Amino acid sequence: MIEFRPITIDDRDWMSEKLREDNRQGCEYSFANNFIWSVIYKVEVAEVCGCCVIKFDAEGEDCYAFPIGAGDKKAAIMQLLTHAKEDNSKLYIESIEEADREFLETYFSGIFQIEENRDSFDYIYTVDKLTSLAGKKLHGKRNHIARFKDDEDWSYEPMTAENKQECYAMNLKWCDRRACKWNEDMSDEQCALNQAMKYFDALHLEGGILRKAGEIVAFTIGERLNSDTYVVHFEKAFPEIQGAYPMINQQFVMHNCQEYSYVNREDDAGDEGLRKAKLSYYPDILLKNYTAREI
Repeated sequence: MIEFRPITIDDRDWMSEKLREDNRQGCEYSFANNFIWSVIYKVEVAEVCGCCVIKFDAEGEDCYAFPIGAGDKKAAIMQLLTHAKEDNSKLYIESIEEADREFLETYFSGIFQIEENRDSFDYIYTVDKLTSLAGKKLHGKRNHIARFKDDEDWSYEPMTAENKQECYAMNLKWCDRRACKWNEDMSDEQCALNQAMKYFDALHLEGGILRKAGEIVAFTIGERLNSDTYVVHFEKAFPEIQGAYPMINQQFVMHNCQEYSYVNREDDAGDEGLRKAKLSYYPDILLKNYTAREI
């Protein structure tokens, strides 16, 4: 059987190299994303036929990401099929993009049942759109930002070792204000955010902070995803402060994403409120995502 082992920070270099070989646009194909969520999803990794294969827990079921890198993907999937059979289970693959779906239908016809996973579609926008917010459709975003700027007591700064503790404190306030709506998904996100903060430099993450009257009212964390796309992993703002969310969104893109063409703001995980918010920016690409189950 394939020997999977828990992902560690030491896996960053070789996994990042495999990710660069594929140059994928999906948010799941980021080392940092897999590492910071590893406690929640029990992420394990292995090198199979020259590919990186990621294994994780999907509601108590072993699941695998599509093989990554310039290795032999067909041979890697054949080994995964054998691995699942030896484990008395059926192979289950998630985070499948359109080209991967075509690959499976070409080389493994009749082996898998493939379905769209709408909750995992990524919302991708052009950097130009998120910078300028031009046009009638985004008029409301510009208005909210204008109200935020009415009092000239705001500032933007990069997240550093010196101000990171203030971000922790702001996040605790954010959590306290949602105590009545708290759920397991929020707890999981806090665990991932703590990992991102703890390993911020080792993961080569970047952050931005928005202040009003000297107090942090919003922050965001992201990183380079591929050659032309930046990915935003976290965005926190006090919603009662008008314009805080669109303002941190725009400011972070203006300061951190100008050398890229696109910004991936990840999926909505099936949350209707989050879906509405992401759609309100009118994504330029709604990146399809599929699951494949061995028949």
